[in-house]
Amino acid sequence: MPPNKRCLLWDWTNTRDCPEKIFQIPIPGPITSVANWNTWQPPELPPSIPFRPTIRTPAQLSGQDWSNILSSPSPIIHYLNEPERSGVTPSEAAELWFEKIVPLMKEKGIKVVGPSCASDAPGLAWLESFMSLLKAKGEEPDFLGLHYYGPEPEAAIRYLEEMHGRWPAMKVVVSEIACTSREYRAVVEFTGKLCNWMDEREWVVEYAFFGCVREVVDAFVSPEAQLMGKDGGLTELGVRYMGECPWVV
Repeated sequence: MPPNKRCLLWDWTNTRDCPEKIFQIPIPGPITSVANWNTWQPPELPPSIPFRPTIRTPAQLSGQDWSNILSSPSPIIHYLNEPERSGVTPSEAAELWFEKIVPLMKEKGIKVVGPSCASDAPGLAWLESFMSLLKAKGEEPDFLGLHYYGPEPEAAIRYLEEMHGRWPAMKVVVSEIACTSREYRAVVEFTGKLCNWMDEREWVVEYAFFGCVREVVDAFVSPEAQLMGKDGGLTELGVRYMGECPWVV
């Protein structure tokens, strides 16, 4: 039986509007962690499922957010979400890494997923620059954070393999991935193929399909890839993501 690696991207609006819906998650099951792009843990999260805090921007490195990180029992945290799209430079991110994150890793033994950039040319350029600054001091992340959105499963696999090949010493956390096709059958095929493929890769630690939220967040994300419906209930795709492992394509 393949290892369970699935993370549930539980949007913060679910905590506000429909917290009881998280109990649709089958336990035990393929979902082995939950993230909400924040440092605070959803209060409705069952204690049996670990939370993965996210330092989404440099703003979360101070105040209550930083206190949340310091007091979190989570063994894994995420550092920066698509920083190249929010105006954070690689040098700024590296300075904060050495100032705040490296001491945290050494003092608390926390493992850190590096910045997850978009799977485009600006994202790759940002990540290469950031990683080179860290490598120069021998203070690299524990895990390589990756995002991928696109219509073709084969292209997604090639991208993940390419990125792992660039940093082969680091295992991978795919912190966001989804099919952008508007054809439901294509979305199901993409999701199933990638779930099964990542389950079989020893170097993939966790992966999270986007997303568990009632409303489609923008015009880029496919409505067919929603794991949650407008009523807060799971879609058919959501039910399969929560429970089907391996995925029958």
